[in-house]
Amino acid sequence: MRIRIIFAIFACKLIHFALRVLRRGGTALPGKVAVKIYPEILKHLAKDIECIVITGTNGKTTSARMLEQFFIDSGADYFSNKSGSNLMQGITGEFAYNATATGKPKRRHAIIECDEGASKKVFEYMNPKLVLVTNVFSDQLDRFGDVGVVLESIRTGVRNSPNAVLCLNADDPLTSTLANGVQNKVVYFGIETALYENNTDESSETTNCISCNTEYEYDYRTYGHLGGFRCPSCGYARKRPDVAVTGLIGHDADRQTIKLRIYDETVDITINLPGAYNIYNATGAIAAATEIGFSVQNAKDAMLSFECGFGRMEKLDLGGLPARMILIKNQIGCDQAINYILSIPEHVLLSICLNDRIADGTDISWIEDARFEKLLGMGEKLRGIYVSGTRADDMARRLERIGLPGGMVQVFSEMDKLLEAMLQQETPVYILPTYTAMLELRGIISRRFDIKKYWE
Repeated sequence: MRIRIIFAIFACKLIHFALRVLRRGGTALPGKVAVKIYPEILKHLAKDIECIVITGTNGKTTSARMLEQFFIDSGADYFSNKSGSNLMQGITGEFAYNATATGKPKRRHAIIECDEGASKKVFEYMNPKLVLVTNVFSDQLDRFGDVGVVLESIRTGVRNSPNAVLCLNADDPLTSTLANGVQNKVVYFGIETALYENNTDESSETTNCISCNTEYEYDYRTYGHLGGFRCPSCGYARKRPDVAVTGLIGHDADRQTIKLRIYDETVDITINLPGAYNIYNATGAIAAATEIGFSVQNAKDAMLSFECGFGRMEKLDLGGLPARMILIKNQIGCDQAINYILSIPEHVLLSICLNDRIADGTDISWIEDARFEKLLGMGEKLRGIYVSGTRADDMARRLERIGLPGGMVQVFSEMDKLLEAMLQQETPVYILPTYTAMLELRGIISRRFDIKKYWE
C-alpha cells in the first residue's frame, strides 16, 4: 500500500509540473491519475490535516476565498483548491501537491470547496473539522435532475462527517434540514431583513414545506426561496441564526456595508464585493471563521481586503477598458447577476456567453426562467448585448423575445471575435459566462492582458 501511495503522489506531481510547463490548466488530470493508482489516497493524505469544506449550489468559490483571507491575514498555514477543481480528482490533486513524497502533509489546514455531488465520498475521506453549506438550488438538471438529489447528496456527506461543526444557512428551508438527525454542533447564519427592492419580485423554486408539503409563508424574502420562512401547518420554520445580518447600511457597484450580529456582538462590516448573494457568502464565511477561532476584528479586516475569485465578480482591465466577469450557471445565479447589473448607474455593455458542455450542465432550459425581461428597465443605459458560446443562438433568441430594440443583440461565433468587439468600444463591459465559457474567454484575455491564470 505504501508503495502505491508514493507512486500515486509522484505521478500526480509530475503531471501537474508538466501541465504548468506547458501553460495548461489540467487541474483534474493529475488527481485523476493518482486516484486510478490508489483509489483511497485522499483518505491517507487528509488524515493529519484540519479540513474546512465548503459546499452548496451557489457561492462555494467566493465563500472559500473569503475564508482564505482570514488565514492570509493571520499568516496561518493552509492550502486550498483555488483553481475551483472541486470533484474528487481535483481535490485529491491539491492534497498530493501539498504532501511530501511519502504522503506527509506540508501544511496544517486545508480550505476546500467541494461539488455537491462529490460531497458524500469526499467528506468521508477528509473527515472535515467544519462543513459550510451555502444554499441548495436547482442546478445542472441533466446531472442532478431534481433539487432533492442535491440535498440528499450533501446530507450523506454530512452524515459521513461526524466530527464536523456544521455551518448552515438558516434562511434556506432545504439547507436547514441538514441538522436533522445528526449529533454535530450546528452554527446557523442568515439575514434578518429584506435587502434590495429589485429582489422582491423573484419566483421561488421551493414553495412548499419539505416536511408536510404545505405552502411556506414568509415574513420577508432575500432572494429565491431564502428568507424568513415558516410552515403554517407543521411549524417548521427558520432557526434564529448565531451570525446574522440585521441591516444594510449602504452599497454601491463595488462594495457594501452591513450591520452584523456575531453571537452577542454587533458590528459594521464592509464587504469588498456587491450583491445580496455576496452578503450571504460573507456571513457564512464569518460564521465559519468565528467558529474556528478568528476574532471580530479579523472578520472586519478580511471582508475589506478580500479579492474575489476568478470569474466571481472579478474586475478585469482590458487595456484600459473596465470589465467585470460574473459567473452564471443557473436561474437563481443569473437573476442575481441581472439585479446587480440593474443597480449600476453608468452605461453598460452586457456580454452573455452560454455553453452547454458537461461542466456547465447540458440542459440550458433555465435561461427561459431567468428574468432577462428586467433588462428592459435599463433603457438607454444598456448599450448592447454581445452573445457568444456553443448555445449563443439560443441565448440570442431568448433575448429577442423580451422585446429589446432591433440590433441590440449581436452574436459572435468565436470568443476571440467577441473580445475584439468589446475592445472596439468604450462602454464598461459586464460579462456573464457559464463555467467553460468563462475558462475559454478568460484564457484568451489572459494571453493578451496581464491577469492571473485561473489556477493562481
